[in-house]
Amino acid sequence: MPLDEDKYPAETGRRRFVSGVVGSAALSAVGVGGAAAADSLTDAAGEGGGTTTFVAVENIDGPAPRGMPIIPIQIDGGTLKGHWPEYDEEAGVAIEQDYGGSGIDYSSAWFQYCGIQTASGIYPQADAENTFLNSQGSFDWQSDVEKGAPLTVDMFDDYEEWGNGIGSAGLGKPAGATWRQTDDGGVPVQVLRSTRIEKIANGETDLPSSVQSFIEAATDQGFIAWLNKCTHFCCVPGFKTQEGSANFGAENRIYCQCHQSVYNPFSPVQKQFVALPRPPQTDG
Repeated sequence: MPLDEDKYPAETGRRRFVSGVVGSAALSAVGVGGAAAADSLTDAAGEGGGTTTFVAVENIDGPAPRGMPIIPIQIDGGTLKGHWPEYDEEAGVAIEQDYGGSGIDYSSAWFQYCGIQTASGIYPQADAENTFLNSQGSFDWQSDVEKGAPLTVDMFDDYEEWGNGIGSAGLGKPAGATWRQTDDGGVPVQVLRSTRIEKIANGETDLPSSVQSFIEAATDQGFIAWLNKCTHFCCVPGFKTQEGSANFGAENRIYCQCHQSVYNPFSPVQKQFVALPRPPQTDG
């Protein structure tokens, strides 16, 4: 395939826009998280990188190379939390092998891309908050919840009919949140409660057995969560956050407005990628 080919027809403006942005950004090493990613790649003392198998919400369109990693859900007394595995000093990562009997190892390396690997809460042994904390501004309903307050199950009681005028109502109720909060901040995630996730977890769709077992263990009461960083240029996409998403057939999907990447939260997939190394952690 010629180097200048991509998945869009040559006559479309979309192809020219995406190719132009990707090319110029690659040459100038810019983009959200670009500098951090470049630093980690060139740091000889980087830790914990390498080929990693993970489960993601599937990338179905646009220039993103892969899906965004799913975060296993835990519900603790009605509070929504993201599961963080135990630190394995020998492996140098936080890891839970054979998660949920899936044969898939869930580890902190899943989140080592786009500069997220430099976040203090993503260091495998970090003492960070696993509760999903409300991000005001993501959706109108969240403005009625104090910023930084824990997200709870009862906030999603209307998930079977919720809508905000973007795409179809009744597909689920989303929320923006931060996770792995430390004094230095947290990382962006999205949480979604949907009857479709309930059906997937109940085995009503045709998934590979490993992914099926993972999803059964990683979702609860129809809740699913993912690290909300586009794998293309590290932008922050959203499920039903952009009215213009309908122009790209993404009004009922996760849409990244920067370069039109689209992800399907109802299609979990097992993939591999090369996790970026973390810069060495220093004391003090």
